[in-house]
Parts: sequence; C-alpha cells; structure tokens
Amino acid sequence: MSQKSLILALMGSTLIATGALAQDATLTIESWRNDDLTLWQDKIIPAFEAKNPGIKVKFTPSAPAEYNAVLNSKLDAGSAGDLITCRPFDASLALYDSGRLAGLNDLEAMNNFSDVAKSAWTTDDGSVTFCVPMASVIHGFIYNKDAFDELGLSVPQTEDEFFAALDAIKEDGSYIPMAMGTNDQWEAATMGYNNIGPNYWKGEEGRNALISGEQKLTDPQWVAPYATLARWADYLGDGYEAQTYPDSQNIFTLGRAAIYPAGSWEISGFNAQADFEMGAFKPPVQKAGDTCYISDHTDIGIGMNAATDNPEAAKTFLSWVASPEFAEIFGNALPGFFPLSKAPVELQDPLAREFASWRGECESTIRSTYQILSRGTPNLENETWGASVAAIKGTATPEELGQKLQDGLASWYAPQQ
Repeated sequence: MSQKSLILALMGSTLIATGALAQDATLTIESWRNDDLTLWQDKIIPAFEAKNPGIKVKFTPSAPAEYNAVLNSKLDAGSAGDLITCRPFDASLALYDSGRLAGLNDLEAMNNFSDVAKSAWTTDDGSVTFCVPMASVIHGFIYNKDAFDELGLSVPQTEDEFFAALDAIKEDGSYIPMAMGTNDQWEAATMGYNNIGPNYWKGEEGRNALISGEQKLTDPQWVAPYATLARWADYLGDGYEAQTYPDSQNIFTLGRAAIYPAGSWEISGFNAQADFEMGAFKPPVQKAGDTCYISDHTDIGIGMNAATDNPEAAKTFLSWVASPEFAEIFGNALPGFFPLSKAPVELQDPLAREFASWRGECESTIRSTYQILSRGTPNLENETWGASVAAIKGTATPEELGQKLQDGLASWYAPQQ
C-alpha cells in the first residue's frame, strides 16, 4: 500500500470511528402542531441535545388541516422528515401498513407505556406498535368557581346532582348554565356523548364489546346517553343551535356561563382568557357508588420514518421521548396534554392536576368510535356527531338514533352483521 493510500485509509477509519462515537446526525420532525413550535425550539430540543450532543433536531410543522396531505406527498417524494408525529388510530395505521412508519417493538422504552396508552398506535392484532405515545386529552367539565360560590353550589358527583346544579343556575338567571352549541356538530359528540357515555357502557368493556360484535348500538347502555343529552337542551342558552365552538369558548371565558363541557386541551387558552378562578369535575356517575369512567383519549404520538437515513439517532430520540424527563417538560409546558408514560409527572397547573387526578379514581377509556369502527361508510364517528346534535335538539328519539347508527355500522362491519 502506498503512503497516500495508507493516509486515506487511516483518515477514513478515523472518520468512521468519530461518526460512530458522536452519532452525528440531524433529525427533522414532521408535525401538525404548529402552535407548539416555540415549546420544541426553546425547551424540548435543547433538553435532548444537551444529553445527545452528536444529534441535532429540527421541528418543521405544517398547518393542522394540511398535515395529512403534506406528509403523504413528502413521503411519496422521499423528502419527509426522520420523525413523524402520529395522529391516533387509522391515519397512522395506514402509514404503517403502507411501509411508511417503522415498527418499534425493539425499542425497550415502549415498556414505559400501558396497552391502553399504546392502543392508538398498535396494529389491530396487537402485534406491532409503531409510534411512541406522547400525550392524551381527558374529558370532563370546567366550571366557573366564582359562579358556583356565588350560588352556593357544590361540585356534582352524580347525574341527579348535576341536573340539580343546572336547575339552580337557570333559576337564578345570572349565568347561562352550560356553554355548548350544536352548530359545528363535533362538540356535541366529543364533549357530549363521548364525555358522559363511558359511565354507561363501562369504558373499555363496552368499547371492546362493540368492536367484537358482542354489544350493539341499540343496546340500552349505548342509547341512554342520548336521552341524557336530550336533557341538556334546556340549559344551553338561547340560540345554542347556531352557536359555534369558538362562540362557546368565548361565552365561558367572558364569565357568561357557569359550566363548560370540556376537553383538557382548553386549559392553556382558558387560563389566558378567563379572569375568574376555574375548577373541573369529572363526568357524573348515574348513582352514588358507581365506578367512574373517563375518556382519557390518546391524542398524539411520534414514530420513525421507515426510510430515514438516521435510524439509530431517530431511535435515540424516540427512547428519550418515552422518558420521564420528556414527560415532565411536555406535561407542564402544555397543560391539558397529559403524558402517557407510566412514570408519574408532577404537574404545576392546578386545573391540569385536577383532570389528571381522575386517572387514579376512575377507569380510563378512549373515544368509542376511533378504533376500527369508523373505517367504513357511513363513518361512525361522523354519524355520532349528527346523532348527538339530533338528541340535543330532540329531532329524533334516542332509540331511533341507536337504530340508525346500528344499521349504518352493520352495513359494512362484519362483526355487527
């Protein structure tokens, strides 16, 4: 070997060794959460890079409504980032099934999550998980503490107490009892039906029985929540039919309504806009002593582009996302988005703490329509929006709504035929 060849060979081996030691790589993250940009740039990425000096990370979000289309076009073109933020259930499952997302069963850190936490990013047969769970949102009710103190109301635990409180607020007349409209439809299902429903169908027990075909949407536990929603109409204020989701947010944060059927994702915005003290209560049980169930809905995860040029660095990052350090940063920087790892997180925000405390008191479940049951036409999730609105407006009976939903599901879903 000539001296020049020897020098080149030595240089090459030195570069390889240096690269291996430092794991030099730049990772790019695709996401729809463009409102999180400063959180990633100021807190999450610096914390990771401090522990992993050879790996640089760039967070490059798209607009939420455009994310799916933008991501798919980038994947088709081979220009997508190394790490892909995962929506729950079918959109991400389709990416895994088409070979776009890598399976993560070999990532030891996945043991930090329960099966329920992983359910949004696991294949139907449970054999492969393909995204690291990041956070869930919890459903319940946010209330104006000043209004409750003024009217001498205590936090309702049962449905009878809940409606008694609504009656008292309505009779007093100072506040709209509850801020929710039906104009946008989804909120009637998301903050209505799937908020109170798990107490009727017993959370995961009922949801899984619907998937297996053991229960039907005409069964009492699936119909009864519509009857309860029908009672809400008396408390939603004049013109609720034309009231949009932002209208409802404004009515509550301006102090005009006493109760807001909520998802915990409202916490940051409400903290910034409301000038009164707020509290939260979980969906009331039907009678005292009943087991309570909460919708603790898996909302956001992160996975690895199967075509990444930096698989080892990407796995290093994903393992860190599964760590208590990440959970602590994320849970406190975005109150209301709750880390899904088994490690307890000390949350600073009192409202977020209240929501999270229900995990220790109640059984957790996810929204009933999100896994498997909304893949066909008619789409059960979208049909549930319309049914929830119809229940509140009283344009159909709960039994009619259950039958319509059951007929739609059975028209394409074999276990329900």
